[in-house]
Parts: sequence; C-alpha cells; structure tokens
Amino acid sequence: MAISLEDYIKTLPSERQEAIKRRARQMIAEEKTWRVLRKAASCSQVQLAQTLGVNQVAISKIERYVDMYVSTLRSFVEGMGGSLDIIATFPRKPLVKIRQFQDLDALKSVRL
Repeated sequence: MAISLEDYIKTLPSERQEAIKRRARQMIAEEKTWRVLRKAASCSQVQLAQTLGVNQVAISKIERYVDMYVSTLRSFVEGMGGSLDIIATFPRKPLVKIRQFQDLDALKSVRL
C-alpha cells in the first residue's frame, strides 16, 4: 500500500524533518520573491514575456526556478528594466562585486 509524503516525512528523524521544512520555506520565499519583484516593477508576465521574446508560460516557470543560469537571471532582471550585479559577502570583509558574468553575450559567439 502506498504511503503519503506527509506520513513518510513523519517517520524521519526530527532533524531531517526540520531540514525539509527549512528548505520548503526557502523555496516558497524564493518563488514569492520573483513574483514580488516583477510586480514591483509593474510588469505582468505577459509584458515580460513579450520583452524577452518568450511565452507567458516560460515566465511562470522562471518564477518557480530555484536554480537557474546567470544568463537567465540577468535576462529576467533586464527584461523588467533593471540590471544584475552579483556581490559576494564575507564576514568582516568588504563586499566583492563579481565581474565574470558582465558580458555573457560576448561569450555566446565563442566556440569552445
């Protein structure tokens, strides 16, 4: 007989259950963040899709991504009229701006 996911999770050690809950909350927050960001830019999924040359379904999927290419992230942000900066933070150290991804378009023409 099949066991539900909820029932299975209840059989796991409490530390594992807490880790699963933390990750679920993180994933939900990330998904909301993209939607909130797009709405804050007063941009609908349809408008953003037209700007990026994709369909609305693609934008919906992007908003649910937990992990994506930097180029996808940059396109998404630029499609809303913004720009993307990647900053590394370290305890008791100055912020470090990562410049490696600034010209990803130029890399598209390079064949490796």
